[in-house]
Parts: sequence; structure tokens; C-alpha cells
Amino acid sequence: MVTSGSSQLRAEMGFEWPWQYSFPPFFTLQPNVDTRQKQLAAWCSLVLSYCRHNKLYNMTVLEAQESPLFNNKKIQRKFSMESIQVVLEELRRKGNLEWLDKTKSSFLIMWRRPEEWGKLIYQWVSKNGMTNTVFTFYELTSGDDTEKEEFYGLDESMLLRSLQHLQLEHKAEVIMLNDSKGVKFF
Repeated sequence: MVTSGSSQLRAEMGFEWPWQYSFPPFFTLQPNVDTRQKQLAAWCSLVLSYCRHNKLYNMTVLEAQESPLFNNKKIQRKFSMESIQVVLEELRRKGNLEWLDKTKSSFLIMWRRPEEWGKLIYQWVSKNGMTNTVFTFYELTSGDDTEKEEFYGLDESMLLRSLQHLQLEHKAEVIMLNDSKGVKFF
């Protein structure tokens, strides 16, 4: 989980906010249907870009509301909890979000879908001649060999989903290694 303090710090490190972020009406859901659809599309794009930039995979709705994403302190505007729920539901409808609990208080954000992560990981494995090799999850997401790869630091639940997708394609097999999980690539 990300605390609002650390997400504030990371957000200030090179993330480019879209022009709408400095436009106060952007922080109020618009009543006109066409305008609202464009606004929701802009919010969805912003959420995915922000999470990708900051390598965020799961958050609580409360963390999201307090983060710079939905709280622009510069113009003193904060998206309401109800409006945030509308944006998150739109992301869920598009396949970019899954609720992690029945109360819809925490979520998995998928700025890249599991099958896309799987494809990236498998390309790296193939490119480096590492098929028929076993890796621990730690080696894939935190090892020295993957430090410069996009999947470095990937959330374990997202890694597992991406590897399960590769397993369905008969390109990998998820295995248990003592107390940790691993994967063999084919």
C-alpha cells in the first residue's frame, strides 16, 4: 500500500499533469452527459498515467482521495469520494481496475493488464536465452538482472496473474519453492 505522503513525494518527481488538472471545474463531475463522458475519459487517463508513473498497483479509496491524484492543493480542489467512486467504477468497467474487497474500499489498478505484463516478461526471458530456467518471484521483480526492466518492482499479485496467463499459453509453470513462489519458463 502507498501512504499519501510517499505518493505526494513521488508525484512531484517528474510527473506531468494534464492541463485539466489545473482547471477547477475538472474536480466537479459535470451534469451534461457529453461533457461528463469526456471528463471521465480524462480522469481515467490521468489515473492510469499517474499510477504507471509512480508504479502504483493497489490503493485504498482513502489513500487515493488524499493523494495528489485527486487532491490538487495548488488550486485547493479535491475530488469528492462519490466522484472518485464514479471514476474507479469506470476504470473497472474498462477492465483497468478490480476491487479487492466487497466494500469497495481498496482496489488493484491495472495500468497494464496481466497478459501484457506476461508478454513483457516472456520477451525478456526469450531475449536473454533463459527459457527452461526457474526464477523466484523475487528474482523477477527485484533481482539485479531485471533492474532496468519495466516489470522490476511489479506487485506480486500482478506478477502472479501475468504468470498464470503465460501458464495458460504453456509458456510457463508457476511452482512452489520451499516458502516462496517461483516460475519455470518454456
